Amino acid sequence: MTKLGRELASKGINVISLSVGEPDFNTPDNVKDAAKKALDENYTRYSPVPGYPELRQAIVNKLKNENGLEYEPSQIVVSTGAKQSLSNVILTLINPGDEVIIPTPYWVSYSEMVVLAEGKSVFIDTDIDSDFKITPEQLEAAITPRTKLFMFSSPCNPTGSVYSKDELAALVKVFEKYPNIFILSDEIYEHINFVDKHESIAQFESVRERVIIVNGFSKAFAMTGWRLGYIAANKEIAAANDKLQGQTTSGTCSIAQRAGITAYHDGLESVNEMKEAFLRRRQLVYDLLNDIPGVKTNLPEGAFYFFPEISSFFGKKDANGNVIKDSSDLALYLLNEGHVATVGGDSFGNNNYIRLSYAASDEALKEALRRIKEALGKLSS
Repeated sequence: MTKLGRELASKGINVISLSVGEPDFNTPDNVKDAAKKALDENYTRYSPVPGYPELRQAIVNKLKNENGLEYEPSQIVVSTGAKQSLSNVILTLINPGDEVIIPTPYWVSYSEMVVLAEGKSVFIDTDIDSDFKITPEQLEAAITPRTKLFMFSSPCNPTGSVYSKDELAALVKVFEKYPNIFILSDEIYEHINFVDKHESIAQFESVRERVIIVNGFSKAFAMTGWRLGYIAANKEIAAANDKLQGQTTSGTCSIAQRAGITAYHDGLESVNEMKEAFLRRRQLVYDLLNDIPGVKTNLPEGAFYFFPEISSFFGKKDANGNVIKDSSDLALYLLNEGHVATVGGDSFGNNNYIRLSYAASDEALKEALRRIKEALGKLSS
């Protein structure tokens, strides 16, 4: 959808993109200054495969100070973005035929990474009425003797759902019965949440050794192009990821790593400023979505997405008689008719929804939602 939107924009059409999953803020100046300093200090050679020791220590400090989690630098592996971190974990853990439990909706690459590892994805369906969160009963029903990994994100892309400590504790009770299942916890949106505090499933001692945290700098510090992510895991898993990465990409960009040290060292002032803007935009979009007949939405607790239900428009026709059959059709219609780029929910495993990013200015969001409302109003039965 982003590509199609750019193609329309290249023809002079004013397209508002709500399809991209990245902050619309610039990287903080102190982080950019650290990168410039790293260049001047000639940090331009190969870096250690698992990351500079200073960065790994900064990550250890962050996990302790912000999350109350104790790790050693040897348990940290820095990669070229959290996406590579996820891929490394799956490729090192999953053998052909192993099953990976994934709640839907999920980030689009999860299931494809499982395919690359020759595993099998087992999906647990959720919906807007449960705020897109699974129950312990659903989790246990999905477990089989072949289950190797459970992977999820909180805050979640694409729904913005956030698991509370009590909700995580209930899932942990299930995992305690199955000691051979690993847990991949994608926490890349940790700092963009609107609840009391971020809760990591790694805080529970009974499963701690089986949890692999994936996190990074892209969302919190608006560093998507810097490609800097990491895992925190037990030493065996960390060593396996180090070994795999050493035969693929080796160490990630030296300049990005030096910038990451400063990002974690200097605190969260810029992050909190960005979070305040997202909080304001969330309320704006929530109110505007609720004003569109046929659209059902909840109020996400984190990230910068809405995932409204739009199935009431399936079966309707546009002015040319084309039938809206699914979420992809609707997203394409909104692009062509309303010139707003969104993403169909089928990409995330839930066809009855579309994803809207509110990582855009207030003015752009108001205009985008006006166009969406107008376009949907033109559909006929």
